Amino acid sequence: MTQKFPVHIIGGGLAGSEAAWQLGEAGVPVVIHEMRPVRGTDAHHTDRLAELVCSNSFRSDDETANAVGVLHGEMRRAGSLIMQSADAHMLPAGGALAVDRHGFSGAVTAAIEAHPLITLEREEIVDLDRPGWENVIVATGPLTSDALAGVIKSKTGEDDLAFFDAIAPIVHADSIDESIAWRQSRYDKPGPGGTGADYLNCPMDEAQYEAFIDALLEGEKTEFKDWEANTPYFDGCLPIEVMAERGRDTLRFGPLKPVGLANPNRGGERPHAVVQLRQDNALGTLWNMVGFQTKLRHGEQTRIFRMIPGLENAQFARLGGLHRNTFLNSPRLLDHQMRLKPAPHVRFAGQITGVEGYVESAACGLMAGRFAAAQYLGRELDAPPVTTAHGALLAHITGGHLSVASGDGGARSFQPMNINFGLLPPMDPPARDADGNRIKGKAKTLAKKNLMARRALADFEAWAGAWSNVRTAAE
Repeated sequence: MTQKFPVHIIGGGLAGSEAAWQLGEAGVPVVIHEMRPVRGTDAHHTDRLAELVCSNSFRSDDETANAVGVLHGEMRRAGSLIMQSADAHMLPAGGALAVDRHGFSGAVTAAIEAHPLITLEREEIVDLDRPGWENVIVATGPLTSDALAGVIKSKTGEDDLAFFDAIAPIVHADSIDESIAWRQSRYDKPGPGGTGADYLNCPMDEAQYEAFIDALLEGEKTEFKDWEANTPYFDGCLPIEVMAERGRDTLRFGPLKPVGLANPNRGGERPHAVVQLRQDNALGTLWNMVGFQTKLRHGEQTRIFRMIPGLENAQFARLGGLHRNTFLNSPRLLDHQMRLKPAPHVRFAGQITGVEGYVESAACGLMAGRFAAAQYLGRELDAPPVTTAHGALLAHITGGHLSVASGDGGARSFQPMNINFGLLPPMDPPARDADGNRIKGKAKTLAKKNLMARRALADFEAWAGAWSNVRTAAE
C-alpha cells in the first residue's frame, strides 16, 4: 500500500455513512466528520447519522419494474448498510419501502460506531487541505454549511454551486404524442451542435392557453419553509405560476412565445402559444419542459401539465420544484470516479453531486466509498456499467446531461435528478408474447421495464464481482 493516512469523509448523512461502511468493509481506515451536534442545521433534529429529515419512504421496492426498486436491489447486492438498516426497520407501506425513521438512523449510527476501522468525530470542517488528507469524500448534502460552501467555491469557481434550486419537470420521450408535437427550433436555427429541429413543440390555441392560465393560477402551491422563504430566485428562474400572476399574456411573451415556429400539422400556422421541450440527456429518452420551474404541488403539476396538447399522457421522470439546495455543476467538475477535477484528492457524494432522493444519495456514497477504497489499496475499479441504476446515475451527473449551450463542459442547465429508467440505455421487448399475442400499450411498457431491470441487476452483479477482486488487497 502507498496510502498511510485514513480516508476522511465530511458529512454523516446517508451518503457519508454508506461511503464509510464500504471503506471499512474493504479494510480501509476511515474518519467521518459530522458537525452535529456541535453545529446544527435548519432541517435536522437529532445528532444521529443518516437522519431522515422529510420522509420515511425509500419509495418503490419493486426491483422488477421500477428504477428505484432496481437501485434498492443493486445496493442490497453490494452489502449496503443503508439498505440493511432500512430492511431491519421497515413499516407496512404496500409496494414502497417505508422505515421507522428513528430506528433506522439509530441502526446506522450504532453500526458505524461499532466498526473497528471507522472513527466518528463531531466537528465542523472548513478546510479540505489538512496535512494527510490525501483521500477525501465530501458528502454534506443540500444544507452544506456556509463556511464549507465557501471553501468549495474557492476550488471550483464562484458560479459552480447553486443555492436555490428551481427545477422544471422532465418527461419521458416515449410518452410525448409526436402526432401533435413537432420538432423545430425557433426560426430553424441549428445553434451549436444542433440541427434546426432541436425542440419538441406543443401548440396551444387561444382557448387552450386561457384554460391553462386559469389552472396555473388556481393550482395548489407548495409553501416555503421558514429558512427558505427569504432566499431570492435566480434571474430567469421565476416559477411559471408567478409569471402567470403578472399578467395573462406574460407567458405568451415569455417561455411560451410562438414566434419563429410554424406548426406543420396545421398547414404551417403559428399557434397562439407553444410549450417547448428540450432534450435533456444524451440518450434522447428524457425531455425538459423549458421554463416550467414551479412550486405547484406534484399532483397539481401532473393534472395541469397534461392539459398541454401532446402531453395528455405524459409520464414524468421528475416533477418541478423550488427549494433551497446546494449542488455542484457536476458534469463539468467531476470525473467518472467522482473526483473534483481541480483537486482530485477530493471526491463528492450524495445530493451535493446533483442527485435527488435518499436512495440515490446513498448509492452515490456507495460508489464514492468503493472508488476511494480502490485508490487507497492501489487497485483499479471501473465505474458501474451505464446499464445499471448506479452506473446510469453516475453517467448522468458526470456527463450524460446535455447543456443548453455548448462550450461549458455540458452543464449550464444541470439540475438534480432521481433515478428513472430514462437514464438507462433503452431496450425493446419482443413484439409478441409466448402465445403469439401482440404486446402493446401498458404491457409493452412493463415488458420493457422488466428487461431493463434484469439487465441492470445482472450487470451490477458482474461489477460487484470486480469489487471482490479489489477487496482481496486488504486481506
